[in-house]
Amino acid sequence: MADEPSASSHHRHRRRGGSRRRRAAGAMIGLIAAAARAPSSRAFSARRAAAATARPGRASSALALSPSLSSYDVVVVGGGHAGAEAATAAARTGARTLLVTQSSDTLGELSCNPSVGGIGKGHLVREIDALGGVMGGAADAAGIHFRVLNRRKGPAVRGPRAQVDRDLYKAEVQRLLLSEGGREEGGLENLEIYEASADDLLLDEGEGIETLAPLADPSDSNDLDADRDGSNGGEGARLERAKALSSAKANASHRRARIRGVVAVDSRTNERVEIECAAVVLTTGTFLRGVLMIGKERYSGGRHLRDSEEVEPPSVGLALTLDRFGFPLGRLKTGTPARLDGRTIDWDACRIQPSERPAAPFSHVRQARGEEPPLAAAGRLVDCHQTATNELTHKLVMEYAHLLPEYDGMDGKGNGPRYCPSIYKKVERFAERKSHNSFLEPEGLNTDVVYPNGMSGPYPEEIQLKIFRSMKGLENVDIVRPGYDVEYDFINPQVLTHTLEAKSIAGLYLAGQICGTTGYEEAGAQGIVAGANAGRAAGAAHRGEKAPLPFVLGRDEAYIDDLVTKGTSEPYRMFTSRAEYRISLRADNADLRLTRKGADHGLVTDPERLAALDMRQTMIADSVDRLRNYKLYVTDWARRGGDVMGGDAIHRPGRASNKKSAEEVLGMPNVSLKMVEEIMADVFDEEWKEKQSALEGGSSSDEDKMCLTPSSVYDTVEASVKYKSYVVRQERDIESWRKAQGARIPPNIVYDHAVMPTFSKEEIEKLNRFKPSTFAEASQISGLTPQSLVYLYHHVMKLNKDSRRKAHEESVAV
Repeated sequence: MADEPSASSHHRHRRRGGSRRRRAAGAMIGLIAAAARAPSSRAFSARRAAAATARPGRASSALALSPSLSSYDVVVVGGGHAGAEAATAAARTGARTLLVTQSSDTLGELSCNPSVGGIGKGHLVREIDALGGVMGGAADAAGIHFRVLNRRKGPAVRGPRAQVDRDLYKAEVQRLLLSEGGREEGGLENLEIYEASADDLLLDEGEGIETLAPLADPSDSNDLDADRDGSNGGEGARLERAKALSSAKANASHRRARIRGVVAVDSRTNERVEIECAAVVLTTGTFLRGVLMIGKERYSGGRHLRDSEEVEPPSVGLALTLDRFGFPLGRLKTGTPARLDGRTIDWDACRIQPSERPAAPFSHVRQARGEEPPLAAAGRLVDCHQTATNELTHKLVMEYAHLLPEYDGMDGKGNGPRYCPSIYKKVERFAERKSHNSFLEPEGLNTDVVYPNGMSGPYPEEIQLKIFRSMKGLENVDIVRPGYDVEYDFINPQVLTHTLEAKSIAGLYLAGQICGTTGYEEAGAQGIVAGANAGRAAGAAHRGEKAPLPFVLGRDEAYIDDLVTKGTSEPYRMFTSRAEYRISLRADNADLRLTRKGADHGLVTDPERLAALDMRQTMIADSVDRLRNYKLYVTDWARRGGDVMGGDAIHRPGRASNKKSAEEVLGMPNVSLKMVEEIMADVFDEEWKEKQSALEGGSSSDEDKMCLTPSSVYDTVEASVKYKSYVVRQERDIESWRKAQGARIPPNIVYDHAVMPTFSKEEIEKLNRFKPSTFAEASQISGLTPQSLVYLYHHVMKLNKDSRRKAHEESVAV
């Protein structure tokens, strides 16, 4: 849903008289009809106050409601997840930063699902936190239900997730922004928040014009910001990154303008204000010429205000300017489901899903302290529940499909997220399935509003109610607010460099859904990259310093996606399968990968975070060293550990005299660190007792007990040991793939699950659609994972080998 509330065409988000609100909406509709061809408006009716969410006191009272300066280094447009991360990142680099948002009330709003993290997404939240970002700490502070998804699978694909209290999350984001803005003790003094609407960009135009905020070209530097020891990607990855970073010179010829500032409309006075700056970060989310839809009704807006009849208006002026400069605009859609009244749900008929304990935090600092998130520690966690659709539900979904909206994109079908589809898309796409799960997730501690995960569908409200009441446990449910869809403009991200700067307008950075992403986490991750580069470049220019090197995260360093290289034709969701280095890019080691780099680039300024990193690195090294140096006879390992540690193999000749280290044993399949350390502890205790018996007495102390791996580094120690050999294999596969880029793919190859069982439905669909003739072409298909490309390469090599053997056999026969 709408990840980043736009600071766009003017609208003051305060409760007003109905006639005044309708006049403002009518004026906006006239503008949209002329500029964006968006049809009629509709007032959103007031909803049941009894089920409305209780809100905490407004945190914006101490916010700066007008800019104190006439010029800034960086202006960030939009106060959603990308905007919050971009603004705080820019401020931490030392840039004078202004965050422009229509209303400070909506800073940090969770527009759709009240959750953070998940498969792939949890990695991004940990990476954001490792770089000093906002999202991880806010999710910990507001978390009311915690789980690690894929826990039964390997550490590389485990995804931490938290269900959060909407109000607490928003309040915590606002508190952190206030702290960054210097309004609280210890906060930075160079971030201000201005309630206004960014109406347009101030530009200096000219072919090949020089930027006001340059970044150094890494090709001119001996430091390519790569691993000189050849680890994490080796020479191939180093050269690939150097090429990607070398954008300053290459893109000079593409420039048609440079940023000089923004034009804003003050939300209190309606005055137009010109604010000069050297860099702008646009995080407009779903607001770029956004159109909202329920059934056949369409009305302009970026999203509905929560618990209100008001609509936040779309951004039109910015869209027209981007269009004028030739940015490739497309239309995407997303949706949010109806909200349900929890008092009308039969919870006993649903399957309970309790939170995990101990709850795993997102914050690396909290993890290093050995602390749970605060509400978990206080015992204030809630349960989620599971229900499911059925054949009657599916019948209703298809029966009323003719009442769904008609979209601008995809010939009226709309171009929505593949991996968070509407219930109609699920039933249509998976016609053979008789049910789809839906998780009923409370929106907070002080509300009865429930979010039905997986049930978006912008049918007319009465049809939405019929669909929900066909499901188990929801037979008597009431809807608090109907679900709706939003369709909006996005820009193909291939027009950006790896710093997320636009190639044609120097100093203009984009992040979040404007780049084609979907989800809070993807938006936040892009916001940090865009804000860091904008802040470093503009801040250095203001201070008269030399141009700094760009802040770019290589594919071997982080889960920052490949949108810039491949682009996207549909809303982009991050998955672990999209990363070729996923064995090294785990959620548990994000701080080890990124925090030091963040500090070097001015993003990490908290001494406690750096101290936590040092402590974790020391503990990990100590634990791995202890495992490496601890040895037992293989017969002892097998006798104590059973089949998984050798079993009957110990009876083979010559085995009795062999020893294995604990590190080697941990590397065996199905052996856990807990199992190994329990054996080590048992042996230690036995040896200690023997020693005490020989000494005839003595007292024990903590020093007489074996030191086990602390919980704060347990996952990292286990994964680093178990994946050691796989990392080598991973690099070998990637290198062989790089060398195969020019190899041809036979035109008669069959793309089918029977032949390629590991391929996803998306991958099979896109390979059949595009029919790539070379592996270089295949690598440019968005959604095709590196693992599948390697599999395809080996498959084609096998086909070629079989073909040559057959030809040889036929020639011999002749």
